[in-house]
Amino acid sequence: MTTRSPSTRRRNGNDPAATAALERPREVAAAVEAWFARAGRTLPWREVRTGYTALVSEFMLQQTQVSRVVPKFEEFMRRFPTVAALAAADEQAVLAAWQGLGYYRRARLLHAAAKAIVERFGGRVPETVDDLVTLPGVGRYTAGSIASIAFGQRVPIVDTNVARVLLRVAGREGASGDPAIVAWAWDEATRLVEAASDPARLNEGLMELGATVCPASTPACLLCPLAALCRARANGEVGPVRAKPTPTRRTRVYHHVVVVRRGDELLLERRASTGLWASMWQAPTVEHDSLLDVDELAPRLALRVTGLSRVREFEHQTSHRTVVFVVHEARTRSRDGTWAARAALAEYPLSNPMRRILADALTPPSPNRPVRARSS
Repeated sequence: MTTRSPSTRRRNGNDPAATAALERPREVAAAVEAWFARAGRTLPWREVRTGYTALVSEFMLQQTQVSRVVPKFEEFMRRFPTVAALAAADEQAVLAAWQGLGYYRRARLLHAAAKAIVERFGGRVPETVDDLVTLPGVGRYTAGSIASIAFGQRVPIVDTNVARVLLRVAGREGASGDPAIVAWAWDEATRLVEAASDPARLNEGLMELGATVCPASTPACLLCPLAALCRARANGEVGPVRAKPTPTRRTRVYHHVVVVRRGDELLLERRASTGLWASMWQAPTVEHDSLLDVDELAPRLALRVTGLSRVREFEHQTSHRTVVFVVHEARTRSRDGTWAARAALAEYPLSNPMRRILADALTPPSPNRPVRARSS
């Protein structure tokens, strides 16, 4: 939304009329429900609504685009069709099935939640918010989403998308992360869900509306079912909503990766059980805070290699780090360690950059492919 004058902003903070609740909550709820019934996207977790499908989809959708989640969700559900199947699975299998979604801590928490459901709730996803929030990785929003969407509970949900829709419809300014705004949004969401005919449809509709019609940058007001009820639109104040950037101190680290190939097999090692990409697999890697040349790298390797040469490097951004992958190739006579055949690589949980490195190592050179520079 565009910036208002200082006097208007002061009124927003102090005038009860300016901070009033959404007008006509029953009309707002009815409009959202009707719109979602006709315009909601067809998504696999909406085809069969159960506590388990809701649990898995909510974990996957955290900080990940819907387009990336759809194929992974379907694969994951084929591999782990029930809570019991997921709870009984080895963590490595769960991480392997999660590949491509990132933020692997979510996979571990989902796995832990499944175990807790089996141990404490007889393998059935609990129906109430009070029980759901006791599960690992489940907060107020996720609990409300599962309880309302899967079980029809009349409980509210608020995420960034929902808060943005409510702020615009109410004609109120504020950052969605502001505690006062968060509290206000939960109050308004509660009023709406109490006025709704179908709490599940209302909640999914609000999320869908914020994701597809009322995004932060370019809201499509002509397509919005709440256009006639929206104060921001009536006041000509619908515009880009830009969150104040939070400065992040990035650490730059170097991962010196050594690809060792034996026919159609690659040498792998398992990462530490804590830290970045915990317990996942990789080609032998030396982590350092600076770039190492081949003479500095060789003594740091756990195995004796020959023909060590640098192939290329690229950067990968994580939430707090810039990881520079410096890729090398080498040979070894040792047969120790874990050797993975091409066909078996899918069974090993690998980070996206590591999978890229190994796939490149197994791709035969093309006649048109440029020769990669090597250092001695």
